Amino acid sequence: MSTLAEPPAEVADGYRAGRTLPFRVELARQLKRRRTLVMGGVLVALPIILLIAFQVGGDPGGNNNRVNLMDTATASGVNFAAVNLFSAAGFLLVIPVALFCGDTVASEASWSSLRYLLAAPVPRARLLWSKLAVGLTLSLAALVLLPVVALIAGTAAYGWGPLELPTGGSLSTGTAAQRMLIVVAYIMVSQLVTAALAFCLSTRTDAPLGAVGGAVFLTIIGSVLDEVTALGDWRHFLPAHWQYAWLDAVRPRLEWTDMIQGTSVSVTYALVLFALAFRGFARKDVVS
Repeated sequence: MSTLAEPPAEVADGYRAGRTLPFRVELARQLKRRRTLVMGGVLVALPIILLIAFQVGGDPGGNNNRVNLMDTATASGVNFAAVNLFSAAGFLLVIPVALFCGDTVASEASWSSLRYLLAAPVPRARLLWSKLAVGLTLSLAALVLLPVVALIAGTAAYGWGPLELPTGGSLSTGTAAQRMLIVVAYIMVSQLVTAALAFCLSTRTDAPLGAVGGAVFLTIIGSVLDEVTALGDWRHFLPAHWQYAWLDAVRPRLEWTDMIQGTSVSVTYALVLFALAFRGFARKDVVS
């Protein structure tokens, strides 16, 4: 019994699927968007606001009997940068990550341009990889921007010096710089769950606000559940339980145990959610 071979698909000369929607083009598009500029402005403004608050309020640790990282904010520029990360890691840094990863695909659908990108043609997997790479790059840039601006502002106000530890002692500027890199890297890893949630929702909705808000809401729910001590060891499976494990990097002796556990939990959740995003989008009927 003979069978007719399917005719080969016609492809335009010079077309390469792997060269469609290149990273630099997508990055330039996203950098020009108003929400990127506004978020950058917010992150630049936060250290200035905290600096003014400390100038007006005086000694940050003068009105309590507890010793924590906040009490050392005015010791040096490095301390001021660390305090900014401590203040923002719980909630503020969640917002740019959710925004850059959650708005990316859903915004194209809301503008009715997603189907035209795919008809260009940009393969679906290629589009998602490009969007995800840019979203994660902008998220990392946001996490780096905050401590860099805080370091500059703090050094101008309080001078350059070692990292004074709340428990006593200090770390040299070289060691402190290495520890700050570890802190930023860990915060980025811990935020991968929020990024994956936002990206997964972005591939399933035409409403950017729904994807961004949904990721932020679920992240907050995770933090609330972590406060429920009745859950016992079940809290160890919550990414929020390990979000401040980076504080072990601002101790005299660097401890890796909690950061390794937090990394394993975050990466596991993120990989599952990213896989669901790609799988769902590959089968999605794109009409917008």
